[in-house]
Amino acid sequence: MTAKIIDGKVVAERLRAQVTEEVARLRADYKLQPGLAVVLVGEDPASQVYVRSKGEHSLAAGMHSVTHRLPENTRQDELIRLVADLNADPLIHGILVQLPLPKHLDEKAVIAAISPDKDVDGLHVVNAGRLAAGLPALVPCTPLGCMILLRETLGDMAGTRAVVVGRSQLVGKPVAQLLLQADCTVTIAHSRTRDLPDVCREADILVAAVGRPRMIRGDWIKPGATVIDVGINRVPFDDPVKAAQGKTKLVGDVHYKEALEVAGAVTPVPGGVGLMTVACLLQNTVTAAKRITGIEG
Repeated sequence: MTAKIIDGKVVAERLRAQVTEEVARLRADYKLQPGLAVVLVGEDPASQVYVRSKGEHSLAAGMHSVTHRLPENTRQDELIRLVADLNADPLIHGILVQLPLPKHLDEKAVIAAISPDKDVDGLHVVNAGRLAAGLPALVPCTPLGCMILLRETLGDMAGTRAVVVGRSQLVGKPVAQLLLQADCTVTIAHSRTRDLPDVCREADILVAAVGRPRMIRGDWIKPGATVIDVGINRVPFDDPVKAAQGKTKLVGDVHYKEALEVAGAVTPVPGGVGLMTVACLLQNTVTAAKRITGIEG
């Protein structure tokens, strides 16, 4: 048996098309153009790629899009002041400060400064608390993307056993909350969990978000399970010639080739969850715009 490959590209394209339609409706019916502001501090190459992608996709969806590029030596008070200005800007409905920030800046203080209503990354403590309480919240984009892929693959998940490997604020904890809301029985595991392979083998749904390349092997996976691989790790090529040239490739937290032999369905890396993240950011911005302006539906 070879697992079904969950194609994040197809689902992300469909979600972006839906967002584009909704933006057009809001502009036509309410004269409302959802606005997203992305803030990038420093010259981190990966962050620059992500920020450029977010700007291009938001413009393509018909949104108002603003990118603030600040130098590496930006002071904490300068960044907080910019966030305060964006909080007060009626044309901006979503604010995303690209992480990681340079080491001299306090990420927690910056996230806390963002208005919870405009926190489209879903990292503010108010949104985390609302999610935990089962109240409407802006949910982190990657967990939201994971759940969309799971619903596409499985439909109703009630009663299934889900194991989340990873406990980060960005992915592990919020995806566990969303799985609970979907009536799954949820275990949060991590690198210090005893007998971790045995815990993983219990999962009908296995979400890997631990940040270790190919950590989860094929024999950790229950036959027929659905595997969502959130990991994005850069490793040397297996080909010794390419490896000697310093070339690298992206792999997930799951050993993909082994998983294909055991799982019922699995997301590839790249081509899986990562593509959903930007699409869900656009969706969160539309959601924020409607809540801020009091538009129903």
